[in-house]
Amino acid sequence: MKRWLLSFLTISSLVLAGCGAAATPTAETAVEPTPATTAAAEVTPAATQATQAPTDSGQFAGQTLVVVSHDSFAISSEVISGFEQMTGATVQILESGDAGEALNKSILAKGAPLGDVLYGVDNTFLSRALDADIFEAYASKNLEQIPAELKLDAQNRVSPVDVGYVTINYDKAALAEAGLSLPTDLRDLTKPEWKGKLVVENPATSSPGLAFMLATIGHFGESGEYTWRNFWSDLRANEIKVASGWEEAYYGDFSGASDGSYPLAVSYATSPAAEVMFATTPLTDAPTGNLLLPGGSFQQIEFVGLLKDAKNPELGKAWIDYMLSDAFQSDIGGQMFVYPALPSAKVPAEFDQYAQVPSEVVTLAPADISANRERWLNEWQETVLR
Repeated sequence: MKRWLLSFLTISSLVLAGCGAAATPTAETAVEPTPATTAAAEVTPAATQATQAPTDSGQFAGQTLVVVSHDSFAISSEVISGFEQMTGATVQILESGDAGEALNKSILAKGAPLGDVLYGVDNTFLSRALDADIFEAYASKNLEQIPAELKLDAQNRVSPVDVGYVTINYDKAALAEAGLSLPTDLRDLTKPEWKGKLVVENPATSSPGLAFMLATIGHFGESGEYTWRNFWSDLRANEIKVASGWEEAYYGDFSGASDGSYPLAVSYATSPAAEVMFATTPLTDAPTGNLLLPGGSFQQIEFVGLLKDAKNPELGKAWIDYMLSDAFQSDIGGQMFVYPALPSAKVPAEFDQYAQVPSEVVTLAPADISANRERWLNEWQETVLR
């Protein structure tokens, strides 16, 4: 089976090479984009579509827009060119490691920002970003078309761009061969029939690993008869595999995408669609599926914000408008395998068939994540690894 992620990364490299130099990548274990709520993911016509930035062609001629981003940023060259032609500016994408590292670099550069806008801060890092006061408030007119539940900052210091869902994928053929029916509850995964069948990522080193841990915290809670730590203790006893990152888990251990022996893997809701889209030979069905268990899916929202003291603030605002426009939003699904924040934006047809939006998702307040992240990670390590 073709490794669709490697194809995605190759395409990304070609696009980014055409629109500016990038920083040296770092070892991020969760490269697959994460990538909305059900309303944001449905491809239903909206009363109006988000429009492009109200700029005159050539208004920003000679200026270079620097977009600070995580390494997973990808958009088609045509979309980049559309903005450049509309504004007269040049776009440079400054890849800065994973989402956490890109944020750290931006915080350290406060007062002398690395670029004009920062894209890729998600809801697990949002409170930290806002507390650092690195963003200038900007309310794009296109925000009116974005669902209210995605707008997590009342001051509009950041704007939601896309949404992804971390969930459990399963290998259809492997489960059929083993005669196993799909589990219907997370606690089913602690039963004997699922012993040694699930690979997860370490939340301390992996974005989807962190998201899945947060999902279990939100679902089971920290107090009561059965807590999230009880669940992970039971998973450990049931011989789960802990991988350092997503690529190792998905392409090294998950039988649905490799020669691995684990038929269940923590990945993304869009992964089955990607398997079809990047298959070496045409497929009539996805070889993998999503379990979408109650409490087993975590919503990741990615944001863009105008950096304070940016060299080109008006150009940065125009870019934010553009990221929320239909032209950009209808391209990101097939580029980054996330759901657009704009409800009227198009997504690949394979999303409708194989990338279902979970009907039940776990969300935690960004402030709660920020306040408890390190403690939760320490408790997870004590429960699972020690």
